[in-house]
Amino acid sequence: MKRYTRADIIRMAKEEDVEFIRLQFTDMFGHLKNMAVTSSQLERALDNQCMFDGSAIDGFVGIEESDLYLHPDYSTFEIFPWRPQQGKVARMLCDVYYPDGRPFEGDPRYVLKRAIVRAEEMGYTFNVGPECEFFLFNMDENTRPTTETDEQAGYFDIGPLDFGENARRDIVMTLEDMGFVIETSHHEMAPAQHEIDFRYDEALQTADNIMTFKLAVRTIARRHGLHATFMPKPETSVHGSGMHINMSLHKDGKNIFTDQGDALGLSREAYWFIGGLMKHIKGMAAITNPLVNSYKRLVPGFEAPAYIAWSATNRSPLIRIPKVRGDGTRIELRSPDSAANPYLTLAVCLMAGLDGIENKIEPPAAIDGNIFAMTEAQRRQAGIENMPYSLMDAIEELEKDGFVRRVLGEHIAEKYIAAKWEEWSRYHPQVSQWEIQEYLYKY
Repeated sequence: MKRYTRADIIRMAKEEDVEFIRLQFTDMFGHLKNMAVTSSQLERALDNQCMFDGSAIDGFVGIEESDLYLHPDYSTFEIFPWRPQQGKVARMLCDVYYPDGRPFEGDPRYVLKRAIVRAEEMGYTFNVGPECEFFLFNMDENTRPTTETDEQAGYFDIGPLDFGENARRDIVMTLEDMGFVIETSHHEMAPAQHEIDFRYDEALQTADNIMTFKLAVRTIARRHGLHATFMPKPETSVHGSGMHINMSLHKDGKNIFTDQGDALGLSREAYWFIGGLMKHIKGMAAITNPLVNSYKRLVPGFEAPAYIAWSATNRSPLIRIPKVRGDGTRIELRSPDSAANPYLTLAVCLMAGLDGIENKIEPPAAIDGNIFAMTEAQRRQAGIENMPYSLMDAIEELEKDGFVRRVLGEHIAEKYIAAKWEEWSRYHPQVSQWEIQEYLYKY
């Protein structure tokens, strides 16, 4: 994390000819918002004097209490490498506050900060590495996005079969210009699907990085005439896009998930963390998988986890323990998708795991066989439950899980649940093309 002071930012803005500064924040749905100021207003912005109308943001506040303030996080100052080199554009990510100086409880970044404080009280640092997948589709003659692609590349294919190779390379180089450490990038399973993995970091930095990552991917893709989408399942017959979350807890600089004396190399804290995740995963699903479309991905046959189980030997369960041990020991949660709000997602993951540690929640036995090859009866006998089938199921599970709602806080929980019920009510009566093809002739 960069340690900039107020004076550093003023100096850099002057030396680098920064003319516009975007003050960015995230709404509860994971959408990045911003308000821009010119360099003449930079000091005012750094003094937390930039106010905006919170009633204009879904899930924030009503018109009777609409004034909110943006408090820039100096460490997030970044000059956009894709903007003009004269009159440059920079950004700072911001926390949202009330006029009286209280943190705004509807700010997702604040929710994650609150969870991180709880971990720190227990002596832990929460490190996270995401695996971000996305599609690069063609745009039509009016630059509107489509789901069309002319390529047929698959896992790890290269150009010219991989039409998006040049765009992906430019995305990686842009991210590195912005300080990202890119570990791998490659074509994914479905045509036009890609993955870029960047180095793990502490939770808040990782959530900030995910928001920056999405902005950079969309911006550079458009310069190549492509539309980048993080929609979980844009095509019925191909794999969807996930955002696997690799998690570890450190205490006194050491990874507490590792234990060489254990058969799997895992500590009791690691098992309890898994137990907490599994206890709350249904209640977390509306956060980690927030769209109607998210549940089109969580079905058998496309490598996404449809069942609640864990394993250290195969990739079919919800939770996987990668083979690496020692300082690299980590827990991989495979259900989250790329549409999830990273602040809320990491907050519920962390707090669910800490609940497991605090209450010594033992996970069920590991499932080392291919869950997708098991019959329903075999899964029932093994005690394997299903992930929620739909957004409706997920909302109902969130309503039942008081712990997850408390992690979100009353403000976000209430407004988020209401918004998701409204989304479901708009989707539910829609007649799909599948229904027309299946029923129109027969009935």
